Amino acid sequence: MADAAIELVGIDKSFGMVHANRNISLKIPAGTIHGIVGENGAGKSTLMSILYGFYQADRGEILVGGKRADIQTPSDAIARGIGMVHQHFMLVHNFTVLENVILGAEGEPLLKTSISKARAELQRLERDYGLEVDPDAVVEDLPVGLQQRVEILKALYRGADILILDEPTGVLTPAEADHLFRILRQLKEEGKTVVLITHKLREIMAVTDNVSVMRQGTVVATRKTGETTVEELAELMVGRRVLLRVEKGPARPGEVLLSVRNLTVRDARGVTMVDNVSFDVRAGEIVGIAGVAGNGQSELLETITGIRKAVSGTVTLAGRPVDLTGAADPAELRARGMAHVPEDRHHMGLVLAFEESENSILGYHRQERYRNGPLLDVDAIRSDAREKIEKYDIRPADCRLRTANFSGGNQQKIVLAREMEQDPKVLIVGQPTRGVDVGAIEFIHKRLIEMRDRGKAVLLVSVELDEIRALSDRILVMFAGRIVGEREAQASEGELGLLMAGVEQKEAAE
Repeated sequence: MADAAIELVGIDKSFGMVHANRNISLKIPAGTIHGIVGENGAGKSTLMSILYGFYQADRGEILVGGKRADIQTPSDAIARGIGMVHQHFMLVHNFTVLENVILGAEGEPLLKTSISKARAELQRLERDYGLEVDPDAVVEDLPVGLQQRVEILKALYRGADILILDEPTGVLTPAEADHLFRILRQLKEEGKTVVLITHKLREIMAVTDNVSVMRQGTVVATRKTGETTVEELAELMVGRRVLLRVEKGPARPGEVLLSVRNLTVRDARGVTMVDNVSFDVRAGEIVGIAGVAGNGQSELLETITGIRKAVSGTVTLAGRPVDLTGAADPAELRARGMAHVPEDRHHMGLVLAFEESENSILGYHRQERYRNGPLLDVDAIRSDAREKIEKYDIRPADCRLRTANFSGGNQQKIVLAREMEQDPKVLIVGQPTRGVDVGAIEFIHKRLIEMRDRGKAVLLVSVELDEIRALSDRILVMFAGRIVGEREAQASEGELGLLMAGVEQKEAAE
């Protein structure tokens, strides 16, 4: 084994009653890509945040390059050649790429001189590592994949030899993820050490040299990637055998519960994002919408659920029309039997400063069961939240905890529990397992199939093509705002991929 770039010895960390890391010892060889996997809440991000100086361990020590390192702040970590790309990017959205890269590392009393030197260094890094991005572009105008490149450039600009990436593909398309992995391999060839925190086991198998598995705050195993399997890693993560495929019987479609006809939607710039789209979703079926992110899926869901205004077209819910002349009232749609799990749980699904129990009724707080006269019935709300926590295995099992303190996967479970437990007629789900670990994915998939089998109509959008193929009874493919094809669930990945790229079957055959 190569010399250790990082060695963690006896790391222990608690947050109140939550014991996040338990006596962890771990060696990460220099010049390798080392994966760290585990369920949501297993302590992966906490451990890496200790290494990067966001948190300080209660006990234990860190060695960098064989020497003891006292890392109290991110500046201490950066000084020792450690960089981190966070799951939720740390960028100033109205700054340019160049301004974000040099922010906090200007290095010269005159900013003009700093910018000139930084531009030259940035061009070198882009050229050497295939991280091309316009240095003068404003970050908020960049797609997510390019924003992530800016984060990597920030770390390299500061001289990082050890790069930590926390769930780096959670917001990337498959093509963007593939490009990221090419960059990581190139970094490794240049002698850099990469630590990859992820829940996606196939990515671990594709790109890492070694993988450590965490469960309930401890490292339970470290394996050479070439000597393990997805099945073994999943079992080590969860502590039991995990079903890695979706088991479902045939659908029994009934009446049409959601009907969309000739729907057209434009964004604030006047660009057509949904172009004359029509489809139906019936009781007892899951209709999946496949497509590369940015092809109108988000705008379609936001319009159907009353968040965004349509230019034209009609939507019918359980036989009754939805008014599209202005943004429809989401509260009215909820009362009529539509539930919505939004794609972006942080900005549209949760109020992170609220307690878990408060988020567990958000949007449904006017229901009689949650009220005591004109006031909210706090005891009833917390009792209801505890039932959902138990049923959906939300961790930690504390309904009084601020939602910001839950891991991403457990935040997703809070949203799913809130919406699915309302027993809706129609469930609209965007990216149901984004940032969710393998055990929770199995759980969420089972819940969605159960809803279908109970006669609910489910409309599913996911950038994970495997998920769309596994769950859907029918698959619609969106490209450039239009439905370009409908296929049965048995359609091949290649066929769907061509449609997602805007290539008709007859064109591909020529």
